[in-house]
Amino acid sequence: MLRIRRIGICGTDFHAFAGEQPYFEYPRILGHELSAEVAESSGEFNAGDTVVPVPYIHCGVCPTCLGGKTNCCPSIRTLGVHIDGGMRELMPVPAKNLMRADDLSHEQVATVECLAIGAHAVRRANLEQGQWIAVAGTGPIGIGVLHFARLAKARTIAIDVNPDRLEYCRNIIGVDACVDARGETVDQLREITEGNLPQKVFDATGVPAAMEAAFEYVGHGGALILVSIVKGSISFADPLLHAREMTIMSSRNATRSDFSLVMDSLRDGKIDISTFVTHRCQFDEIAEKFEHWGNPSTGVVKGMVEL
Repeated sequence: MLRIRRIGICGTDFHAFAGEQPYFEYPRILGHELSAEVAESSGEFNAGDTVVPVPYIHCGVCPTCLGGKTNCCPSIRTLGVHIDGGMRELMPVPAKNLMRADDLSHEQVATVECLAIGAHAVRRANLEQGQWIAVAGTGPIGIGVLHFARLAKARTIAIDVNPDRLEYCRNIIGVDACVDARGETVDQLREITEGNLPQKVFDATGVPAAMEAAFEYVGHGGALILVSIVKGSISFADPLLHAREMTIMSSRNATRSDFSLVMDSLRDGKIDISTFVTHRCQFDEIAEKFEHWGNPSTGVVKGMVEL
């Protein structure tokens, strides 16, 4: 049994609230970006230990799990999506889904899952040093992708329609270039990359039209990594795909190794969340704050609930 201490609010929560999350069933308790304390000693964990729950409950015996891809187990049950999550004071989580985090603050721990999504997408993309990559959509997931792309020593481009988010990427993350998608995005990308376009493009917009537009951003021989997920279909021009011999890749959830990488990056100071967590509230204020935090115009990057 875990005692929840912090809950990060993410796009999945907002999409679920709006009825736009494809894997969602109602009624459901939200909350999968969690920091917790062990409430009752059990096995290798003692009461009071700080842990990060890995919220993807997998079977562990199917070919997918045995192949190391526990993040997309066919029987996966994700906390706060398929089964009830952590927006409550106490919750049970299998011990195999807990990772020790005693040397991190509760606020750091509650950002691990969110940042691990970006770390996993970057690992999937197999970036090369000096390679131009672009990230469309600079919400929390896109920010995570940019952080780990920079740690992989790629040259990074942030794409968004929100100038405040682009300013954050420029001044806080230190991206190499920013593109305002309210203008001619492809022309701006060609100028930055000297006509070649990025070799890897990550979509973290969660907007079908933006996901479809991202096919135009990928250079010849490059890849489009779809990190965000939408309820419905997206389409693309097949001649464009074949002319560029483009790879289309999805990225879902994260693995324990991604969680470990994020925690090491937090411990080593490679990622600083002091500007990432922008808004906080107490547990009894969630209902009042939730819809407000879902509006990008409010300046929210990451909202955090404190218990």
